[in-house]
Amino acid sequence: MTSNNTVHHCGMSTQNLVAAVLPPLLIIELLLGLPGNILALSVFSKNFKSWRANVMFLFNLVLSDFLLLVSLPFRIDNFIRGEKWIYGDAWCRVNLFMLSVNRSASIAFMTAVAVDRYFKVVHPHHKINHISTKQAAGVACLIWSVVISLRIPLLANNLLSVKNNDSHCRSFSNYEKPPLGIYLHYAVFISEFFVPLVLLVFCSVRIACILRSRQMDKDKRGQRAIRTVLVIVGVFVFCFFPSIATGLTTLYFKSLGDKYCKAYNLTGQLFSMSIAFTYLNSALDPVIYCFSSSIFRNYLKRAINQSGLMKLQMSRRDSMPSGSD
Repeated sequence: MTSNNTVHHCGMSTQNLVAAVLPPLLIIELLLGLPGNILALSVFSKNFKSWRANVMFLFNLVLSDFLLLVSLPFRIDNFIRGEKWIYGDAWCRVNLFMLSVNRSASIAFMTAVAVDRYFKVVHPHHKINHISTKQAAGVACLIWSVVISLRIPLLANNLLSVKNNDSHCRSFSNYEKPPLGIYLHYAVFISEFFVPLVLLVFCSVRIACILRSRQMDKDKRGQRAIRTVLVIVGVFVFCFFPSIATGLTTLYFKSLGDKYCKAYNLTGQLFSMSIAFTYLNSALDPVIYCFSSSIFRNYLKRAINQSGLMKLQMSRRDSMPSGSD
């Protein structure tokens, strides 16, 4: 497959700032994310028989992080080389596909955990609270199917562009007139932020209101329920908002024409820099595991107790309203 030579009207921007700053940040995120997610994978796997729906979603969140951890070293190498891609067209597509699937799956399973908590608190007698582990696995498979199918355009379109005999592997800035599949990629990138954001804010507000109306807002289980959703909202906004804000700004300046090329190129660099926040989700997800799962929380408490640093009380398997697993 020949490389894509159709670049945007301003030409391909040089990204010296990105090449200088981004690699060390991504290396730190990789080193932070790898042990936390390996630990979570080990803890959840050893306690498979005690899984509920919440833990099923958390486990799949770990799996989505591993897609990032496998793909990230190639992007680090790419940025160290000044965005010169040396791995060919096929791996460019696969690499960007895996990174995008990680982003989509992370958002989807974070939202699933928050919605699960919402039903346990706001609608404690709803039948969805009693789904089996097998049914939760079916929901997880459905989420993966939707996420993967929406990212297929990254495998079907050529993502390489060439400037001065150097190949560049990008999914956003290579096109003056993007093909339909890339437009779908743009649409998914935008909608998968705003739709879950509405759901997460709704869940957190409803949980807080219900707990207050039941006078349980000071109850430990109630506090844990609202903290869990607020932590998810915080991680979600912190990791994914920068890329949305800079990405939309970049597309806006691109639409204005050649006289805004300098602003376009600057915001394009900021957008590339924002992926440091996006990939940070793999390092911050263990925080979500601590708040969402008594399995993971108790493992850490036992480790601290055995170290002799302090004595922590084990978390019990919470009943309603918080429904922690």
